Amino acid sequence: MPTFVLEREAGGRVAGVDEAGRGPLAGPVMAAAVVFAQRVPRRLERLIDDSKKLSPAGREAAFVALRACPSAEIAVGAASVAEIGRLNILRAAMLAMQRAVARLPALPDLALIDGNRAPDLPCATRCIVGGDAECLSIAAASIVAKVLRDRAMSRLAVRFPGYGWEENAGYATEAHRAALRRLGPTPHHRRDFGTVRVLAAAQLIEITAAD
Repeated sequence: MPTFVLEREAGGRVAGVDEAGRGPLAGPVMAAAVVFAQRVPRRLERLIDDSKKLSPAGREAAFVALRACPSAEIAVGAASVAEIGRLNILRAAMLAMQRAVARLPALPDLALIDGNRAPDLPCATRCIVGGDAECLSIAAASIVAKVLRDRAMSRLAVRFPGYGWEENAGYATEAHRAALRRLGPTPHHRRDFGTVRVLAAAQLIEITAAD
């Protein structure tokens, strides 16, 4: 379980920063920054874990508790599909994290970043590989980013039915790949991703053959 040890050792204002949505075939990449300005309530601490280890219900419960916690400062940033196509997914993820940190009420003294690459921030940074399983504020950020991105994909699923985004959040499941081949890409697909290009080309070939 993640702990508050790294934040306490660092002192000052420490933000945990993480992103969600680097791997999907569709949708934005989302990032969150979380600062615990005071001691984390024990009840909330028990709910927080690496978002990948939590069930959807567990993530929602933790998200609601985080939003209700007076000592939790939460900020969110995103990078669009167009920005992903223009910058590439890594740089777009860095941009989303920059936007999240910039939207905090005050600049942190230190940003703890999940992974081995830090965005360019106007504060000190420290990368922690597997930080969402080790560091409480990073784990909280991972939950916020994941929940909000999943909600965004569910809303898009209403406008673009057939791809199963309400269940797969844009990831390359078998059903999503089959839908891409059958229906073609939407404006929210990452057309520079190899899988999207290949399946979109296959759909065009099938349409041409049918004609």
